[in-house]
Amino acid sequence: MTRPPTPESSSCQRWTLGRHSWRHLSEGGFDARQFSVAEIPESVARSFVCRHHYAASYPAGRMAWGLFSEAGEDPASLVGVAVLSVPMRAAVVSNVFPELAPFTQSLELGRFVLTDAAPANAESWFLAQVWKRAAAAGILGIVSFADPMPRQRTITDVDEHGQISTRVETVSRGHVGTIYQATGAIALGRSTPRTLNYVPTAGLVLSERTLSKLRTGEQGCDAAERHLVKLGARPRRAGQDPRAWLHTALVDVGVQKIRHPGNFRYKCALLHQMTLRRLRAVRDHHALLTTVILSRVPLLGQASGFRLACVTLTFDFWAGGSWLISS
Repeated sequence: MTRPPTPESSSCQRWTLGRHSWRHLSEGGFDARQFSVAEIPESVARSFVCRHHYAASYPAGRMAWGLFSEAGEDPASLVGVAVLSVPMRAAVVSNVFPELAPFTQSLELGRFVLTDAAPANAESWFLAQVWKRAAAAGILGIVSFADPMPRQRTITDVDEHGQISTRVETVSRGHVGTIYQATGAIALGRSTPRTLNYVPTAGLVLSERTLSKLRTGEQGCDAAERHLVKLGARPRRAGQDPRAWLHTALVDVGVQKIRHPGNFRYKCALLHQMTLRRLRAVRDHHALLTTVILSRVPLLGQASGFRLACVTLTFDFWAGGSWLISS
């Protein structure tokens, strides 16, 4: 019997060729000396994510990093990918980080995928490396989501006698974001409940953004149309109205409207909360933020005694997020 995921789970969820699996934390075996992290081109990240992730889709990525085994950077040794992306609405990140500029200083963790080839406990190390590199690139806040809704798809089999049978395969049992909790992210409850366009035969969700592209003919509509045809829709005839075609295409692929209670949402601040509050105070004034840090420094040549060292940390908010340190 399939059980829903719980925050007490002690297993790591993995994806290989669109199928989920589990690695128990007790397996261990992760040795950071045998792995490396490097920024990777979108083409490499897209190919890996679409090949292995259950959603078989790629978000509007801003930057991506790969986890490589054996400390190499050969695509053959790629065992994990993390993608920081631009969400469909600025409010997704601005509601969580109102003090940061959406899309330039705050992003969404759009995809985080590791295959079975990565040992248990690889997630936390990989994510820590990604956060470090994101902060160095000027990203100060990350929002991530965990989808607890199980996904299934219908498989049609034909035996040697030509008999056709169908079976239901679990694509994903859902997840609650255990890795985000383990790496210090702050749980913010659930996102807004919504109605999904679910394709039960494939275990996939068609986003409203994808359907909007098809209705309006905007950039990306051709790829969206090919995706629907691959799922079983009849190709659109020359000159056929896109809206009329979409209506029949959704029927062809068997789309069902299902209610989703909302994903679990997490906040990961890559700066100290006090610094974020100060950013909020000055953002609307297009100003520079200066923080004075007092630290006790031992007096040279003395066994005891300290002097105060004043360090000025200046953050240029509107110039791409650069920091200047002076003393």
